[in-house]
Amino acid sequence: MDAQLKRGLLEVCVLAVIRNKPSYGYRIIKDMEPYVQISESTLYTILKRLEEGNLLTVKTVEHNSRLRKYYHITNEGLNRIEEFKGYWPDMVAMYQFITKEDNIQ
Repeated sequence: MDAQLKRGLLEVCVLAVIRNKPSYGYRIIKDMEPYVQISESTLYTILKRLEEGNLLTVKTVEHNSRLRKYYHITNEGLNRIEEFKGYWPDMVAMYQFITKEDNIQ
């Protein structure tokens, strides 16, 4: 898959994981696991980029005598998800166009 396309899709997936409740790295990976495989290094790169883009915020909390970063989605992050959902019908149409000859018997 094209790296830029995959990066954009993964960013939206990460935002979708934290859309309803704040979460932390390991939990984000586990929540995505049934749908998308993502490595820790890829996740933390995405989280940093999303934070720099003001799509999420980070709060450090002590948990079992260790510090854990919790990621919270911002309104800009919620808007990114909605923007993606708006693009989805076009993406599906392009996929159907590209694969239409695959369905010819």
